[in-house]
Amino acid sequence: MKPIRQGDVILIPLSQTTHFQKRPLNHLTLAEGEVTGHRHRISQGSAELYEREGTLYLRVLSPTAQLTHEEHDQVTIPQGDWAVRIQREYEPDGWRYVAD
Repeated sequence: MKPIRQGDVILIPLSQTTHFQKRPLNHLTLAEGEVTGHRHRISQGSAELYEREGTLYLRVLSPTAQLTHEEHDQVTIPQGDWAVRIQREYEPDGWRYVAD
């Protein structure tokens, strides 16, 4: 599987599942927009979201899940385990997170 991107959120496929030892979070929001308050969230399908040492991990249990955001096209995520990252970009002053 290849990484999947929606706006400033990128999902990186995982081959190990050691990040899923704790209980899942009680929401499926991967990121919230800093300016608009819109959310990158799983809106369809069965999935669980975990947090470990400041990083989110997504486990898609159904054959697919839908990642939605008000300003981006819906993205289909296949079943599997994913690390959730916020993309960064370089500016003359250094690296910064991409604002959505």
